[in-house]
Amino acid sequence: MSQTTPRISFNAIREQAEKRRKELDETGLPKVHIGMATCGIAAGALETKTAFEQALADQNIAARIHAVGCLGHCYAEPLVLVENPGWPPIFYYGVTPGNAGMIVRAFLRDGDPLLETLLGATEPNDLIPQVKDFPRFAFEKKVITQKSGFIDPEDVYDYIDHGGYETLSACLEKSPGDILQEVVHSGLRGRGGAGFPTGTKWRLAREAEIEHKVVICNADEGDPGAYMDRTILESNPHQVIEGMVLCAYAVGASKGIIYVRAEYPLAVRVITKALQQAEGLGLIGKNILGTDFSFDLSLFQGSGAFVCGEETAMIQSIEGYRGVAQHRPPYPVEKGLYGWPTVINNVKTFASIAPILERGAEWYRSMGTDKSPGTAVFSVVGNVVHPGLVEIPMGVDLRTLILEICGGIPNKKAFKAVQIGGPSGGCLPERFLDTPIDFDSLTEAGAMMGSGGIVVMDEDTCMVEVARYFLDFTQKESCGKCTFCRVGTKHLLGILERITKGEGRETDLKTLQELSQDIKLGSLCGLGKTAPNPVITSLRYFREEYEAHIKEKRCPAKMCRSLTAFYIDLDKCARGCDACVGSCPVEAIFTTKDRKKAVDQILCVKCGECMVACPVEYSAVKKISPAQLAPIIPRPEKKEDKKAE
Repeated sequence: MSQTTPRISFNAIREQAEKRRKELDETGLPKVHIGMATCGIAAGALETKTAFEQALADQNIAARIHAVGCLGHCYAEPLVLVENPGWPPIFYYGVTPGNAGMIVRAFLRDGDPLLETLLGATEPNDLIPQVKDFPRFAFEKKVITQKSGFIDPEDVYDYIDHGGYETLSACLEKSPGDILQEVVHSGLRGRGGAGFPTGTKWRLAREAEIEHKVVICNADEGDPGAYMDRTILESNPHQVIEGMVLCAYAVGASKGIIYVRAEYPLAVRVITKALQQAEGLGLIGKNILGTDFSFDLSLFQGSGAFVCGEETAMIQSIEGYRGVAQHRPPYPVEKGLYGWPTVINNVKTFASIAPILERGAEWYRSMGTDKSPGTAVFSVVGNVVHPGLVEIPMGVDLRTLILEICGGIPNKKAFKAVQIGGPSGGCLPERFLDTPIDFDSLTEAGAMMGSGGIVVMDEDTCMVEVARYFLDFTQKESCGKCTFCRVGTKHLLGILERITKGEGRETDLKTLQELSQDIKLGSLCGLGKTAPNPVITSLRYFREEYEAHIKEKRCPAKMCRSLTAFYIDLDKCARGCDACVGSCPVEAIFTTKDRKKAVDQILCVKCGECMVACPVEYSAVKKISPAQLAPIIPRPEKKEDKKAE
């Protein structure tokens, strides 16, 4: 980055942000805030934004369109917050282009808030319910994501107007030791998965004898179903940057790198712009805010290898080598990037720093548990009514998170299991729903905190297939350095694939258990050591499902294709209904002699489209075990049969 940008005081920067806000407020125009993170864009937010602009022009209404990040309620996207003078701010969910036109005409023009389409208001109102009355809003305690969904992530002045960089300005007047001590006292543990005390890591780096030091933000988020770091960077990049600068000041670092996946184009664009804006205002670079402290911060795009989330493999990647884990010690805080002491923390860890230093360590410790203070951000996906990002205090139990905050299991299905900790996390059954969500309690249960990815599964989930799926991911992502990880996970995967095909042997269960333990003990890095966790926990808590696959050649959840068959109940099948015929991609459905439908099992590819297409009032399509087929399944007529008649 250029080091020639003129520097100005933070007071002048703050005044500029306040002046711009006052100018916007004085107009008295309505404001339409639209969530434009990846989840919103995927749900159609770009089209919704265009529809708002068009509707405002058609109705000749002046209003301000404000693009913001993700509020966390991904299930409700496109999510829109409308501030209409005289009304409290109102959230609208699932706003299609058509809904956008209705809101402009009915609410902004005619004063009708459209009660049937809104989610709720953010302030008390006799007519409109408040969003805080919903568990999804009421249980959350936002620290890391407090500004997300309310500021424009591509506008540094919007962040500053909401208190951004105030903490940095104040901390630069204190000694680095004071900053370090406050982080140590807060008890903050790394939110990247391992849970190592952040203050301890920073102190070790500061005490290192080598003068040149580096700070790296680990944004290499590759867990299936996890998108916390990406969303935070897309929604509020400056809070992460501010945390990195504060870290650099505390440990004495002069160089910083944000390591992010190239597969996150929106995050890359937002971070790139944020870095340019921060440098332009003297918040990073040479002589930050007129002080003697300088910190050069840049972006590095990783190529998407899961193993590069491990800190030594990440360092190898930045240095231009293949991402392969290295032996420790020495640890990166002693000898990291190019041999320099290196602090590596997760996105959520750095985003926690400014709030901690602003409000104090005691405030932070008042949330969460004694050994795991503060809050954590989780991405909850799978079989839940309200999937998305949730920030809650540490110590809230799984039952509250899944059944209350996220609305429980859809379609009146029963809860079966939850996997927490990403692809290397453990699968916990219903009896563990009262387990507190913190580093130590989850480890005792056989799972792990990980980076915060949570997958919820209902009664229709096969735990053997789940173990196979996640092991397939970790096996493919192995860097190949360790024999136990490279070869062991491949053997594990092969056994699981045989079991899901009905070809398992009774000795397989013992082999799975022993091989899993060997892989944990023999692998070098965290990827290999935790890769067998889904196998170990599913074997421990769902052993009967493995036995059903092996001994009975049956998948209890009817999820494994080789152990599942589709058939049509002729007693429930409606005459003349061709819904299933039209949905079948391989023409496996034929007409029986009594003019009803049946499935040719030889042609059937078990896609399940016929079950989806069958009218609800009939529900004639069923899933059963292939062993049950013979006595109930009609066979299609062959040409030779017709000739014989």
